[in-house]
Amino acid sequence: MDLSKGSRQNCCQNSPVSLTLGVRIMAEMEIDVCEQTCPVPLIECRKTFKKASQGDLVIVKGTHQASKKEIPMACEAMGLEVLEIKDKEDGKE
Repeated sequence: MDLSKGSRQNCCQNSPVSLTLGVRIMAEMEIDVCEQTCPVPLIECRKTFKKASQGDLVIVKGTHQASKKEIPMACEAMGLEVLEIKDKEDGKE
């Protein structure tokens, strides 16, 4: 998840983010909420988003299927932009 405080903030859920040209990363934070169920993934993401600064990249790794919808909705409500969501099937990206 990429997080840019101030203007637009970015986030992603489930695996590392592929960045587009022009995105400047200040720091990288990773949240591992694998095997966690509601509401833990969303709570952990919100805590990290509040700590992040403009330009920070926040990567969320998780296995809870509902989080793939909940976290992007929370990002939108917080003024964040989801850069990418990747699913891993059978251990492959």
